[in-house]
Amino acid sequence: MASRNLYRLNARAVASLLKADAKPGRHADGGGLYLSVGQGGARRWVFLYRWHGRLREMGLGSAFDVPLMRARERAGEARALKAEGRNPLDVKRATAEVPEFGRFALQMVEEWRSQWRNPKHAAQWKSTLKDGAAKLKAIPVDKVDTEDVLRVLKPIWTKTPETASRLRGRIARVLDAAAAKGLREGENPARWKGHLDHLLPKPPKLARGHHPAMPYADVPEFCHALKAREGMGARALEFLIHTAARSGEVRGATWAEMDLENKLWTVPGERMKAGKPHRVPLTDEAVAVLKAVRPASGGEASAVIFQGRIRKPLSDMSISAVLRRMGYASHQASVHGFRSSFRDWAGEVSTFPREVAEAALAHVVGNEVERAYRRGDALQKRRKLMQAWAGYLEAGALPSGTIVPLGKRAK
Repeated sequence: MASRNLYRLNARAVASLLKADAKPGRHADGGGLYLSVGQGGARRWVFLYRWHGRLREMGLGSAFDVPLMRARERAGEARALKAEGRNPLDVKRATAEVPEFGRFALQMVEEWRSQWRNPKHAAQWKSTLKDGAAKLKAIPVDKVDTEDVLRVLKPIWTKTPETASRLRGRIARVLDAAAAKGLREGENPARWKGHLDHLLPKPPKLARGHHPAMPYADVPEFCHALKAREGMGARALEFLIHTAARSGEVRGATWAEMDLENKLWTVPGERMKAGKPHRVPLTDEAVAVLKAVRPASGGEASAVIFQGRIRKPLSDMSISAVLRRMGYASHQASVHGFRSSFRDWAGEVSTFPREVAEAALAHVVGNEVERAYRRGDALQKRRKLMQAWAGYLEAGALPSGTIVPLGKRAK
């Protein structure tokens, strides 16, 4: 193998191919070594070679775990075996134990656990793969084929399409991981595009992520009624509406995050969905809510602001219960839906640019290049936006700064 055909990739090129927007396909390093970028996000090293005229593919590990130099070493070992007249895949299979799908799936969930910000995700994945994919449990991971996958999916594909689609995606990721670890070869039998889409009816569009939202025209009157209610849940919901924040961000807020003098709330990155710190400008109304609850929460820097009965953060259900007690069914309005109410108002009533409204919601705006040049977070523009939102809400509410004090919580 001529040296000029080896080592085409470098550390920078590999780092670029590991990014989410990398173009799917195989990227050659030379000598049969490729970094394969999959449609579903998998990144794996593969060694391609011909054996008795047939093109074979051997996985050398996940590109997220195996560095370039180690991948080159493994490819070199495979080339040496081939030069000796031995099939690298046969040698690998003879020395490696192939686990059953069930055991391997649970192993991968544990390996992926650190990638998930919400601990619930691991439990959800385990439950889905253990119960939904029970028919695959005892099959060696390298033997799972299309018929096996169809036996799992067909009974639920049209009855519970959202569950079935989620299960298919998780099976596909487990099998991609098996290929990346060199435990199986060939196409993924759970792949949708270009494979299962020819064998199963197209699933209906799923309504993921859409929460029932109160029309923005009704929110001022709602806030008027909300102010008159007692209880920590009511105050948390009021603060959430005025800041357009997520429920988890509000429920986990501590006094250390608040700068009341400068009317600023800084949410640390580990509590944000995007994983980056987010500054929230506080209006007079939002500050008034904080001052109203401070005596009840103690006010220590590390203390959670909106506390439940045992001085722990309120549960999501505690805030949702406020809506129910005020006569709103779950299909009419939701806590998260107030972010949509705010966004609809900002887009249809206010004159603020779209980018400012999206930044207020801590949404990622623009492509990677645009974000690189947009270093600031438009705090002052967002402060004006939130003041306008507060003014809109207060138009149908009690006088500014008027908060019902925390007494006996409403039942």
